[in-house]
Amino acid sequence: MENTTLFPQMTDNAKPTAKVGDNSEAAPRLRQPDRAQTVLEPCCLEELLPADHPARTIWAVVQRLDLSAFYATIAARGSDPGRAATDPRLLVALWLYATVDGVSNGRELDRLCGEHDAYKWLCGGVPVNYHTLNDFRVGHARALDDLLTTVLATLMHHRVVEVKRISQDGTRVRASAGSGSFRRKPRLEQFLEQAKAHIEALKQQAQDAPPDQARQRAAQERAARERQARLEAALAEMPKLEETKARQRADKPTKQQAEPRASITDPEARKMRMGDGGFQPAYNVQIAVDPQSRAIVGIDVTNHGTDHGEDRPLREQVERRTGGKVQEHLMDGGYVKRESIEEAAEQGVAVYAPLPATGHGGAVCIFNPNDSPAVAAWRQRMRTEVGRTIYKERAATSETVNADLKTFRGLGTFVVRGLAKVRCMALWSALAYNIMHFKDVLIL
Repeated sequence: MENTTLFPQMTDNAKPTAKVGDNSEAAPRLRQPDRAQTVLEPCCLEELLPADHPARTIWAVVQRLDLSAFYATIAARGSDPGRAATDPRLLVALWLYATVDGVSNGRELDRLCGEHDAYKWLCGGVPVNYHTLNDFRVGHARALDDLLTTVLATLMHHRVVEVKRISQDGTRVRASAGSGSFRRKPRLEQFLEQAKAHIEALKQQAQDAPPDQARQRAAQERAARERQARLEAALAEMPKLEETKARQRADKPTKQQAEPRASITDPEARKMRMGDGGFQPAYNVQIAVDPQSRAIVGIDVTNHGTDHGEDRPLREQVERRTGGKVQEHLMDGGYVKRESIEEAAEQGVAVYAPLPATGHGGAVCIFNPNDSPAVAAWRQRMRTEVGRTIYKERAATSETVNADLKTFRGLGTFVVRGLAKVRCMALWSALAYNIMHFKDVLIL
């Protein structure tokens, strides 16, 4: 076959003829940032958010709430000297929207107020800082509690919420303390003596320190005093821990009980069994829900490792908040005790909880000759199809509410320490949940 060339006009060393306008050998033409230039951008805060944005919803609800308890503590009044206070209505709206948005850190909220359109719209040009935000979040426990009651009163007025039947469940929330921060009493006493000696040494050093180090020395002394206060609080918790251990020894005399330990980071936190089966420093958040509307009608925080005995306090809290009468109480097996069932019966409350197993092949105990009338009635009630159907509402309500709070409303991990502050965070989460689920009713 004759060796011919497909393109005779091109030789082996020849290049294709370039097209007109081909600048492949020239430098690329790029758009590069010039951050030194001055940019003038017209901005109206009211136009930053769409009409249906959640931040607008939060603000609309807050506008209708009675916040007089928050205003009562403000010292800046009239023409008295001093800086004007930040409007509590703004701070309530910021923390509610932050909780809805899953933000639980004061520094992060401070940053968002300067960078995020929704938070800038809420601020409306008012400057805030993380000190103000953090202090406000945990500094109005009574006012927050009353605010949840006010929201529930509004929902009951519109016949959205009832308290005839409530469902209760507890969830363990990780505390802001490390597992290695727990110490026995002798070790705590040793640390306390060292902390006191350290403070005295800092005071002696402060007398000889040059003036330009005064602020540094003051900060060191403040940190040392805070450590001393935590150690003293941990030692104050030891009698409670020893009492708990004594009860455990009485209940299970054959089981060896470990010596009580308290955390030097968060003395009121306790090691609890978590959902993954491990033990971590945590708090026990108790939540009561109306199964019909799925509204949170009661919430509390304890440092008890079990749910035994937690049903009556929350039931009484719900009745106090709403003024209604609980007639049926749904709870899981962790609450089941003879005393609890008998107390509920004395109050006219029917308990719906699973029957315990006998231990023989997992069979359910349906009869016990030593039962009181209240316990016998509970066993009979849970053997009926109606009783089992009613009890199924617990998992469909309490479990989903718990998941919502821990996933979206800031209850994944507590970032504050101590029962009082932790309760405030739980109240913020409950308020945010109720407001977002019933915003159409609350805005009316």
